[in-house]
Amino acid sequence: MNTASPSNNFHYNKKLQPFANSLRKTMTKSEACMWKYLLRAKTMHGYRFRRQRPVLNYIADFCCLELLLIIEVDGLSHEDEIAVKRDAIKDQDLRDIGFEVLRFSSWEVLNRMADVDILSTNWINSKINTSEMGISGGIINNDSGD
Repeated sequence: MNTASPSNNFHYNKKLQPFANSLRKTMTKSEACMWKYLLRAKTMHGYRFRRQRPVLNYIADFCCLELLLIIEVDGLSHEDEIAVKRDAIKDQDLRDIGFEVLRFSSWEVLNRMADVDILSTNWINSKINTSEMGISGGIINNDSGD
């Protein structure tokens, strides 16, 4: 499958739009806190995050298209063995098209918001630094012809 990009609308799945709209209106407490205190209105280093973004056959809790970053907030329903396997498949499918997935538990978001902010910020900074140095996928790009 092609890497997510503007040319393929980042694999937006229009069929899931009504369900995504419903989820936006009924966010969990931890999702609402994450949105209000960290991601809303470009508060995360000026990057725009979208809530409940349909990608492939999934709905990502939060998605930054510019960074190809998806942030998931997992409640108790994600702790059983079946859900863990399902989440691993989802994460791999999203990575296969170029997204990176960061997962935080609801407890972390509600009780350790500063740590969630630090971890997210560190990921963004490392992405920015890697891009500025011309590193992609661990390989240094050298287009100067040397």
